[in-house]
Amino acid sequence: MDAKAFRQSLGEFATGVAVITAQGSGEELIGMTMSSFNSVSIDPPLVLFSVDRRANSLPAMLEAKGFAVNVLAREQEHISNRFARALGDKWSETRRSVGHAQAPLITGSLAHFECEPYANHDGGDHVIFLVRVLRHTVRPGTPAPLIFFRGRYRDLVDETQREPSWPLPIHY
Repeated sequence: MDAKAFRQSLGEFATGVAVITAQGSGEELIGMTMSSFNSVSIDPPLVLFSVDRRANSLPAMLEAKGFAVNVLAREQEHISNRFARALGDKWSETRRSVGHAQAPLITGSLAHFECEPYANHDGGDHVIFLVRVLRHTVRPGTPAPLIFFRGRYRDLVDETQREPSWPLPIHY
């Protein structure tokens, strides 16, 4: 299979953007941008994310006692870009509070999910992290989400504010 074409096809699925954070065993802070975040189960409350086996922080993620899923708002594109880089200082300009197991909660995120490890699974060139949600919060108000589609950030159109582009049906 052509990997580039496969990746391009996967890009047809629009996703939200999250930064997964944790504290490593040496107390270093870990954070990485990803769009591979999904709900799994309501009872028990489980979500998943996957990490590339080549990621520098994979060993620390595997040892972490807890995680935070920070669902980013549209105005947090700069945070997504910062945490998408493999190395460098991601934390000095990132406002945060402390969540479960010292996992950083990024200020201004649309939602936070504070989680504990549940199971890890082989996912080919990725490790799938299945985590149990202990607490969750939602940012008040109605900020727009950060959306990723076809390799770039996009804006979500509020369908309630848009004029229909097709003829409206006539009901008698």
